[in-house]
Amino acid sequence: MQATIKADRGLFSYPKYWAHCYGAAPFLPMSREEMNELGWDSCDIILVTGDAYVDHPSFGMAVIGRVLEAHGFRVGIIAQPDWSNKDDFMRLGKPNLYFGVTAGNMDSMINRYTADKKLRHDDAYTPGNVGGKRPDRAVTVYSQRCREAYKDVPIIIGGIEASLRRIAHYDYWSEKVRRSVLFDAKADMLMFGNAERPLVEVTHRLAAGENIADIRDVRGTAIIVKQALPEWQGVDSTSLDRPGKIDPIPNPYVMEPECDKADGDAQNSEAPEAQPIVIQPAERRKPWEMVYVKLPAYETVRDNKMLYAHTSRILHQEVNPGCARALMQRHGDRHIWINPPAMPLETEEMDGVFDLPYQRVPHPAYGDAKIPAYDMIRFSINIMRGCYGGCSFCSITEHEGRIIQSRSEDSIIREIEQIRDTVPGFTGVISDLGGPTANMYRLRCKSPKAEATCRRPSCVYPSICAHMDTDHKPTIDLYRRARNLPGIKKILIASGVRYDLAVEDPEYVKELALHHVGGYLKIAPEHTEDGPLSKMMKPGMGSYYRFKELFDKYSAEAGKKQYLIPYFIASHPGTSDEDMLSLAIWLKENRFKLDQVQNFYPSPMASATTMYHTGVNSLKKVSKDSEEVFSAKGEIHRRLHKAMLRYHDPKNFAQIRELLRRMGREDLIGRGPQHLVPPESADEKRQGVKKARPGERALTKHTGLPPQPKWKGKSGKKADGKTEAGQSRRDSGPARPTGNGRKPNGKGKPAGSRAGR
Repeated sequence: MQATIKADRGLFSYPKYWAHCYGAAPFLPMSREEMNELGWDSCDIILVTGDAYVDHPSFGMAVIGRVLEAHGFRVGIIAQPDWSNKDDFMRLGKPNLYFGVTAGNMDSMINRYTADKKLRHDDAYTPGNVGGKRPDRAVTVYSQRCREAYKDVPIIIGGIEASLRRIAHYDYWSEKVRRSVLFDAKADMLMFGNAERPLVEVTHRLAAGENIADIRDVRGTAIIVKQALPEWQGVDSTSLDRPGKIDPIPNPYVMEPECDKADGDAQNSEAPEAQPIVIQPAERRKPWEMVYVKLPAYETVRDNKMLYAHTSRILHQEVNPGCARALMQRHGDRHIWINPPAMPLETEEMDGVFDLPYQRVPHPAYGDAKIPAYDMIRFSINIMRGCYGGCSFCSITEHEGRIIQSRSEDSIIREIEQIRDTVPGFTGVISDLGGPTANMYRLRCKSPKAEATCRRPSCVYPSICAHMDTDHKPTIDLYRRARNLPGIKKILIASGVRYDLAVEDPEYVKELALHHVGGYLKIAPEHTEDGPLSKMMKPGMGSYYRFKELFDKYSAEAGKKQYLIPYFIASHPGTSDEDMLSLAIWLKENRFKLDQVQNFYPSPMASATTMYHTGVNSLKKVSKDSEEVFSAKGEIHRRLHKAMLRYHDPKNFAQIRELLRRMGREDLIGRGPQHLVPPESADEKRQGVKKARPGERALTKHTGLPPQPKWKGKSGKKADGKTEAGQSRRDSGPARPTGNGRKPNGKGKPAGSRAGR
C-alpha cells in the first residue's frame, strides 16, 4: 500500500533546536577531537551502533543521525565500542539528552551465527570484514554499558534487533522464550520500525524539558508500565476463549457527571466480545482508538505454546497504523506497553530524509580498510520502504510495515546524479534501483478507507487484493528517466522481483528484460510444493511459470541470453521430507545445480518462527483444534533438507540415498538422467563411507510416507528444450550475481533485512 494514512505533524515541521547554529558536520563526530573542531562542548545525543559508521542512507545510524542533525541537535556516534567495560562509552562525554542504542543494520545474533548456529568469522559491516567486533545481543550489552557510564542519562533502544524483540519472543539460539528486550536492556524506551517520526518527537519533547518517564503516548514506542495507561480501554485476550472487555480505570480527576455515567455503563457491561466503545459527549471515537489488547503474560507464553501462537497472531494483526491497537503484556509485576505503530512517512518526508547531506562514504577514521556491506551498496539506490507481501519468514512487515513509502522520482534522480558526480570509483553502472522488493514502488491501495482499516497480513496472498493497484507505470517511467541520464551506462535491478505482481503488468517484465538485467535476475519462489508455500504465504509455481514465459519471450526479442536465478528455502515450517524430495526432483528436471542454499532461519517474532516453535499454524485463528505444523529440527534433520537442495554434491549422496531407501524411492538411485543420485561407488565401499550419520533415521522418519510422484523428466531438459545455464557447473559465468546491495551470502539486506531468509 502506498502511504495515504497521514500523521498529525510533518517530520520536518518542528522549530529547530538552538544548536542548529553550528550547521551540518562533514561527518558526525566519533571523537573528542572532531567535536573540538566543530566547536562543540558536548553532544545532545550520542548514538551507539554495532556497525562501522558509514555516512550513507542505507545505514540506519547515518539516517537517524542526519535527521536529528537537521532538527538542530548535535549528534555524536560511538561505533563498534569495546564492550568489556564502560570506558569506550564515555569517549564523547555525557550526552545532554539521551543515548540512542542499536545493534546495527542487522540483528547481532543473525550477523554472528549461521542458520545452523555455527559461528561466523566475518562481518560485512566491519572494516576488513573482521568478525567479533560486536557482542551477542548487542542492544542489551550496549545499553547496560551506557547505564554504567552515566546512570542518569536516558537510554532509547531501536533498530531491527530491538524491533524484533519488543515483545516476549522465541529465541532460536537459546531455544527458549525470552522476555522483551526492553527489560533485559534496562532502557527507558524502545522504538520499533524506521523510527524517524517517533524519535524526532521524543527528542524535541526531551529538549523542551519533559522527563522521559512522562513520555508515554508516542506512536512507534514501547515502554514499561505498572498498569494500563489512564483513559485507555482494554480487550482481554489472555486466553484462547473469545476476547472479553476490561473495565477502564476511573479517572479520579474527571468531575463531569456524563463521564462518570459512561464509566458506570462500561462497568455494568457483561458481553464477552464486541463491546461498544465508551464515547465521550460531542466526540466520536473510532473502535480502535484508545483501546489496548491485554496479551497473555510472558510467564504464560514461555510455558504454553498454544498461547504463544495466539499472542503472535494478535501481534501480526496490529501492524496497520491506521487501525492498530496498543498491546500490553505482563512480565512479572510490570508490563510492556506497545503503542500503535508510527504513521508512515509521506513522499515529501521520504525525500527530505534522503536529501540530507550524506557523504556517502565511510568515516575517514577507517582509512583504506574495506567495509564489504558498503562496497555492495555504494552504487545502489533505495527508492522505497515497506512490503505488503507478508511472507511469514520475513521481518520486513514487523519492522518497516506493510505500507509502501516511496520517494519522488526527482529525489531518486538527484541521488543518481550525486553518485555519478561525487562517489569515488563510479563507472556509470547503478547496481540496484530498488528496496525490500524491486517492483512495489508507488503501488498503493486504491481505497483509502480499506487501507486505513485493513488487518489482512498480505495484500497478495492467497490472491492479489481487489483494492491493490498493480500498475507498474511509475516504476517504468523511473527506469526510463534514470537510464537516459548523461553518464549512466546501465541501471541494474538487483532487489528481488515479486513475480506474481510483475505478471499483472507484462510491460514491466518487458522493460526489465530489455534494459535492466545483467544476464541473471533473482526471484524467490522459495519452494515448489503447496505445503510449505502455504506456510510461507507465497504464490504457487503457476506465477513463476507465467513470469518465466514472459521473461524468456522478451529476452529472446532483445537477442539476449538471460536466466532466472531462483532462491529456495530448506527446512521451512510445513516442509516434509517428501516436499524436499519433490523440490530436488524439480531442480534436477530443470537442470539447476545450486551453489549456495539457505536453511530456514527462525528470526525473532516472525510468523514462521512461531510455527517452528509451537508446531501450530498461527496464520489462522488459534484454537485447540488448530492445524499442526511439522518443522525439521535438529542439526541432522535440517542438514538433510539442505542437502536435498544440493543433490548434485557428492558429499550429500550418502544422506540422500539413505532417505530414498527409507521412502521406498530406490528408483531414483542410479546413473541415468531419470535418477537423482548415483549408487555407491567402489571407492565409497572401499573407504567405508557411512550411509547415514548416527541418529539420522530417528530424526527423519517423522511421519508416514505416502507414495511420491513419479519422476517425469527423461532428458533433463525443460519443455522448451533449453536449460538454465546460470546454475550448471559446466556453464561459464558465475552461478549467482554479486555486488547487488545485499548481505554477502546474497540473502539479507543492509537495512530492514529479510532476516528469516
